[in-house]
Amino acid sequence: MSINLELPKKLHVTVDQAHQAAAEIFRPISRKYDLREHDYPVELDTLASLYDGLSETGQAGAGADGGRSQEKKQKPKTDGAVVNGGNMQSVVNVVETSWGDVGLMLSIPYQGLGNSAIAAVATDEQLERFGKVWAAMAITEPGFGSDSAAVSTTATLDGDEYVINGEKIYVTAGSRATHIVVWATVDKSAGRAAIKSFVVPRTHPGVTVERLEHKLGIKVSDTAAIRFENCRIPKENLLGSPEVDTKKGFGGVMQTFDNTRPLVAGMAVGVTRAALEELRRILDEAGIEVDYDRPAADQHAAAAEFLRMEADFEAAYLHTMRAAWMADNKKPNSTEASMSKAKAGRTATDVTNKVVELTGTLGYSERLLVEKWARDSKILDIFEGTQQIQNLIIARRVLNKSSAELK
Repeated sequence: MSINLELPKKLHVTVDQAHQAAAEIFRPISRKYDLREHDYPVELDTLASLYDGLSETGQAGAGADGGRSQEKKQKPKTDGAVVNGGNMQSVVNVVETSWGDVGLMLSIPYQGLGNSAIAAVATDEQLERFGKVWAAMAITEPGFGSDSAAVSTTATLDGDEYVINGEKIYVTAGSRATHIVVWATVDKSAGRAAIKSFVVPRTHPGVTVERLEHKLGIKVSDTAAIRFENCRIPKENLLGSPEVDTKKGFGGVMQTFDNTRPLVAGMAVGVTRAALEELRRILDEAGIEVDYDRPAADQHAAAAEFLRMEADFEAAYLHTMRAAWMADNKKPNSTEASMSKAKAGRTATDVTNKVVELTGTLGYSERLLVEKWARDSKILDIFEGTQQIQNLIIARRVLNKSSAELK
């Protein structure tokens, strides 16, 4: 059996358009907004309009229905055929835009992580209502980080409405998005199975943006703490099925991560490639040759390091493409999604920090974007599940152990 590792031709347009936006819009303003933390990048409004226009032609999607509508446009799948759809398109788009600036990529209107959550679990009727909103995703709370099953925010059914109470922290685009996808429990006694996701308008009564965080990296991206106090929303705003299915457990909500973890891996791949390209340019200027026909041990130490990091980059890239491809082809990809996130996140932090080291005083200064990429990359190894959590998930899948058996 042969495996074609080349990107499908139909995605080349997406790559070209995303790279053009990254090179001509993101890179020129990258430093400006890094220094002006929390300022909204008005340049992105034009880009949002472009994405919305492209979604009408199926070239790109603005909002949650981008991937779902792309899926509907696919021709009926025949035996042996493969699909390269919305998930793959989103990942290659994210790789290119993150090459430009990952914080700006996270700030593009209508491209929030909450949109991926809606696309993953919304009914067709809900997609009609929420398919074009800009949705942030609110999971983490002051009492827990990566243990998503520890959600303490409550959603209590009262007639035709749910009443939401709780506090969420580290909500990306939390003060800018029009809506927030909130994880809350409908019955604390039922454990994980009772955790559901709800779509809440950001300006809804009972929703308060408490503060914006000052961060190590991705400074242009607003990261909010949000309080929900007797926030009443229609019961139809619960995404997917309201049934508490103890047999299915946490799977329905966790399906969101199978979509979003390859996206975060794509962000890491983009930043890694940016750093490697800059290092290669500097090595060339210094007269240091990278020779692919000679053993790394026989080359300059910096060239040997470049070869090692490039190999890691390729592995991260291929892991990410595989996880996205599996999602498009309706194959269970939980293990591969975690593998891609773990590999790409670790590679991004390793490569960007090593590039700062190899470029010396120049890399540590603000004359280049290298030091910024090193700061930005750390979050990519943390959010959507830390490195440790991903390794734990992978181990459970490989060893066929439950979360209770392997903690």
